Amino acid sequence: MAVSIAPAAALTKYEPVIGLEVHVQLSTRTKIFCGCPTSFGAEPNSNVCPVCLGLPGALPVLNREAVDLAIEAALALNCTVNRRSIFARKNYFYPDLPKGYQISQYDLPLAEHGYIDIGAKRIGITRVHMEDDAGKSMHEGFKDSARYSYIDLNRCGTPLIEIVSDPDMRSSDEAYAYLTELKQILQYVGVSTCDMEKGHLRCDANVSVRLRGAEKFGTKAEVKNLNSFRFLKMALDHEIERQVALIESGGRVTQETRLFNVETGETVGMRSKEHAHDYRYFPEPDLAPLMVSEEWLGRIRARMPELPAARRRRFVESYGLRDYDAGVLTLTREAGDYFEKVASVSGDARAAANWVMGELAGLLKEHGKDFADSPVSAENLGALVGMMAQGRIGGKLAKEIFPKMFASGDSPQAILDREGLAQISDESALSRIIDEVIAANPKQVEQYRGGKSAVLGFLVGQVMKASRGQADPAAVNRMLREKLGG
Repeated sequence: MAVSIAPAAALTKYEPVIGLEVHVQLSTRTKIFCGCPTSFGAEPNSNVCPVCLGLPGALPVLNREAVDLAIEAALALNCTVNRRSIFARKNYFYPDLPKGYQISQYDLPLAEHGYIDIGAKRIGITRVHMEDDAGKSMHEGFKDSARYSYIDLNRCGTPLIEIVSDPDMRSSDEAYAYLTELKQILQYVGVSTCDMEKGHLRCDANVSVRLRGAEKFGTKAEVKNLNSFRFLKMALDHEIERQVALIESGGRVTQETRLFNVETGETVGMRSKEHAHDYRYFPEPDLAPLMVSEEWLGRIRARMPELPAARRRRFVESYGLRDYDAGVLTLTREAGDYFEKVASVSGDARAAANWVMGELAGLLKEHGKDFADSPVSAENLGALVGMMAQGRIGGKLAKEIFPKMFASGDSPQAILDREGLAQISDESALSRIIDEVIAANPKQVEQYRGGKSAVLGFLVGQVMKASRGQADPAAVNRMLREKLGG
């Protein structure tokens, strides 16, 4: 039965309840249970072996680096890491799952009971567990009156963690903010690149609605494989409207798995889903329980970097930055590291922030680069900002030098020396320029002498323009006042 979208008035009567299941590919060189590479873009079915192909008699061996990264993710998400966890077989049939089961964790996961804060709201994390990925099915539609599908098993055995949130989100905006913060945390600690275009981060959403004020949850639908933040928000908004319209028309929401149709912006039914027991989980007989010692946890804690939320707070408290600026400068770990180096070298944190977010970020975006591969080193940008803070060069000259730094990678001093752009501090040279400006602007000189002190800024600007920004601004101000008798 086709269901129309609920009107806005009906939506206000209901409250959505949203939980997210996020699958994240761990940044290991090899797969979770074998030595095959995890490299992206290889020839189909080339990164495979008897283990990840599920051939009879092949035995899995757990990748320790995958466990390290999974533990690091769990700690970064404020979870309790279980000292003992167990792998299980999750049984289901699909053409790209050659074993006929996925090795995952069920009743004893790696970690539990964590949280992420988004603003003033805390979103609980139910569990973090490890598992291997399935392969990839590619459907190419009809050709020669037949439909062709292809199976690429390169992804089989790719190490994943699944991060299951509590049903704590009450809008698509909260879900978007949660996923944004989650992605940033995982990238900071180096657990995953979270590149959604390569399938390194995938999201499923569990959605239900209930009357506002009600305690009992409604029947949920699971929307699968949301591979962009924008599609997540669009799918949630549509599914919420669909469920409200269904209930308002006297219908009943059924528990099912749905997909998001990018073309129509709608969710569509895929299959009914009752309970997890459909998967017939049982302990993996070929893998021993995973035992995590306090020493192991300690080593991982010791290598973890400062997390984004803590870094944002420190940037505000230690550097005096605005909340917005601190948020921009901590979007990536590389951006934060770069800014801190510029601030340290220059001695002027606010000016450093403005240059990093402004001139540098603009040129990096224009040339398709990031802070990690910036042609302007943090030391060189710090030196430029420091020259301005010390009054050795003016802002106009700095902005003339900076693109040359970006193009060449040279230091500001090297460019000044090479192009003869050193600041003019010699008073006899400045005096000649100032005299010319006074002679060329009699009206403004008269206004200043008549009491309009703001006109001095115009005259200073004219001197800086005449000197190509090389005049010492402090000396220009002083000498103009002296010559104009103010």
